[in-house]
Amino acid sequence: MRKLGLIGGMSWVSTRTYYERINRIVQRQVGATASAPMLIESLDFSRVYRAQSKEDWENATNVIADSAQRLADAGAEMIVIGANSMHKVYRDVEARVATPILHIAECVGEKMKADGIERAALIGTRNVMTESFYRRRLVSHGVDLLPPDMGYVDELDRIIYEELMLGKATKDAQRSLRSMFTNLQKDGAQAVILACTELQLVVDVDANILPVYDCTGIHADAAAEWIIGE
Repeated sequence: MRKLGLIGGMSWVSTRTYYERINRIVQRQVGATASAPMLIESLDFSRVYRAQSKEDWENATNVIADSAQRLADAGAEMIVIGANSMHKVYRDVEARVATPILHIAECVGEKMKADGIERAALIGTRNVMTESFYRRRLVSHGVDLLPPDMGYVDELDRIIYEELMLGKATKDAQRSLRSMFTNLQKDGAQAVILACTELQLVVDVDANILPVYDCTGIHADAAAEWIIGE
């Protein structure tokens, strides 16, 4: 098996999900006693939390790129950034590190294309929902995205940063997401793209009004398959 480098801590909740899911796949496909060869650098999320200004994002680029380089120097043959929003700096980080980086939106777009999904709603943090760095990757795979509803953007940003990233999963948040999904279906969405690594805490990925593309799970699955070499 090949060695993966995971940049985590954004937040630690999602890092746990990556580690568990990747290892369960390896154990299932390789053998009951097998576990994934992984290097994990869990960052202090407060250093990049809620980046907004140009200076904030320059700092985030340096933090992620330095982490990727340390993992590469330690022997990682592929890098995974365990956060959707931090893929805003993907291109800058990719340019500074020789080791390849597995892009989360590319993994999701490929799966949606294979499933024949043509129109979907993207939900996540503010920058993921409203900026082009994530949306264009999905559109390039033939997925037409509903325009972001700014009311949903504000509510999701609050739920993600003030609740989920602190490990809090409330009934109110679950109800809010269910209501959003119902309205998104009325607006013509064939599926919902769960583009935040914490949202699965309040969304039932397997039993919902619409098919849910859990970006964390899809990314982790692709990483596990890479480790195994399939």
